[in-house]
Parts: sequence; C-alpha cells; structure tokens
Amino acid sequence: MGRVIAMRVDDTQKIGVAGAGTMGSGIAQIFARKGYEVVVTDIDEEHLQRSAELVDIFNSSLIEEGIMLPEEAEEVRGLISYSTDNQVFSDADLIIEAIIEKMEIKQDFWREIEAIARRDAFFATNTSGLSINGICEKVENKGRFIGMHFWNPPHIIPLVELTKADETSDETVEELKKLMTIIDKEAVVVHKDAPGFIGNRLQFAVFREALHIVDEGIATFEDVDKAMKYGPGFRYPIIGPLQTADLGGLDTFYYISDYLFEELSDMKEPPVMLQKMMNAGRLGVKSRKGFWDYSGGKHEQAIKTRDKMLFEMLKHIHPEQKTGR
Repeated sequence: MGRVIAMRVDDTQKIGVAGAGTMGSGIAQIFARKGYEVVVTDIDEEHLQRSAELVDIFNSSLIEEGIMLPEEAEEVRGLISYSTDNQVFSDADLIIEAIIEKMEIKQDFWREIEAIARRDAFFATNTSGLSINGICEKVENKGRFIGMHFWNPPHIIPLVELTKADETSDETVEELKKLMTIIDKEAVVVHKDAPGFIGNRLQFAVFREALHIVDEGIATFEDVDKAMKYGPGFRYPIIGPLQTADLGGLDTFYYISDYLFEELSDMKEPPVMLQKMMNAGRLGVKSRKGFWDYSGGKHEQAIKTRDKMLFEMLKHIHPEQKTGR
C-alpha cells in the first residue's frame, strides 16, 4: 500500500485540470460551480480558448434547464483560469489529468507533475479504459494516485468511477469519495484495475450483443435501440441489473441463464459489419451517418434531445438540482 496522504477534502481549495477538451472543460466547470478555484492547462492558447467556450456552453445548458442561475455562471467563469504552464499546479490540492489517451504521454506527464506538485496533493487520471497501474508507473508516491473517470457529458451524468491502482491508499479512496459527494456526483469504487472498469464493461457487453443481434438478422438496428430504450434501459435508471434480478427472482434468472448464456455472443473481435461501416466512413454523428442518419442538421437535434432527456433524469435523481446551488 502506498504512503498515507496528509491532505483532507475539507481543506481542498484549488483543483488543477490538465487537458482542455470536452472532459477537462466539463470537470473544471463542475468544480468551479461548487466554489473551487480551478486552473486548466493545455499545450496552446487555442485549446484553452475553446475550453472557455465549452464552459460557457455547459453553463448555458444548465441555465436553460433552470438548474443554474445566470449569476452563478459568472461566478463559475471567474473561478476558472487557464495556462500553458504546468507550474500552475504547484499549489493545487487535487490534480486531474484528462489529456490524450496514450499511455507514454500520460506517464511522462505524471512524472513531470510529481516534481512540481505538493507532496500531499491527490493525483487522478480521467482515463476511460487505460490501466491505472500503467499510468502511474513513473509516479514515486502511488498511494495518492487514483483513476477518476467522469462520464460524458460530465456536467450532466452523475457517475464517477474511482479506480484503485495496486498501491492506492484507502485514505485516498475515502477522501475522494467524500469530494465526489460534495460536487453532487455518484461515486463507485473499482477495487481492481480491470480494463473498462465497471461502466464500460457493462456498456460494451450490451454493445457486443446488440451488434450480434443485427449482424445475425435477428432484428433491425432500429428495433434493437427501441428494445433497449423501452425495456431494460427504461428500468436501469431506477434499478440496476442485479436488483432487477432480485425483483424478478434469482431462481428465474438462473434458469434463463442456463439456456440463454450459451446463445449470447462471445466474439473476441469486432464484427465485419462494424469494420465495413468504418471503412465506408460511417462513423456516427461525427460523419453525419452511422447506423442512423444525422445529415441535414439531425446530428445537432440528436445531441440536444439526448441532453434534454438526461437533464430530466438528473432532476429526478438529484431533485435539489432543480433550483441550482
């Protein structure tokens, strides 16, 4: 187990965020909204300018939903500063890395930061799937290091996965769980550094079976999406898959598993269908066509509709969000 950290969440004042993309900007906005001083870094001013624009977009969407007041948005904007110099992290209480998903770049970043940062600062990586042990390989004091995976869009989705490296201290886990509560996030602890953590393992298990159903001609992609939205997906915001089994009867789920598991996809490589779509440039919203058609502005409407419905769910999960901070 790594060395114990003296820092306490109650003493936290300044948050450092490395990476000015969608995730880094969203994380900065989340902490600033709760009154923390935040500094965001990236490699050039263009990225930082875009980050400030993203924060304004996130604030505007919260204002439109009645979750944030306009004066709060001004406070958030004033609490976030931007820099191309990582030295600004020297007095940060927590440093969150949300840079490019390349192992060597992340490792070198943390080696640099450990030489700059306070000895009691917490270190967190927002990777969505890379090994936490691998990322902190060049960190000397691994006890203060943890995975902190926010979900996109971060200013709406409540989940944060706290993933332990082999040497992450229990104190680090407990203190950062408290911090997640303060910023109105729902933290789960991943006790083993497993690829995909919890959320993506579940998400890609469903994705694999969805692809299999379409590829085998069992159903159309439209009906696969519809079945998830109005069946299992309708339940999951209220009860997870294991409580669903409890309520349905574990004996019933055992008997269904006994014959159905054998029929489910266990493919280890993506199907040829998905490869063909990629080769044809059908990449989803980013190319305006995937399974669904997003041409003629439909991509913007799809994102707006998604966010609108996510906000509605957020208000049910956290009713206090309806009136702002």
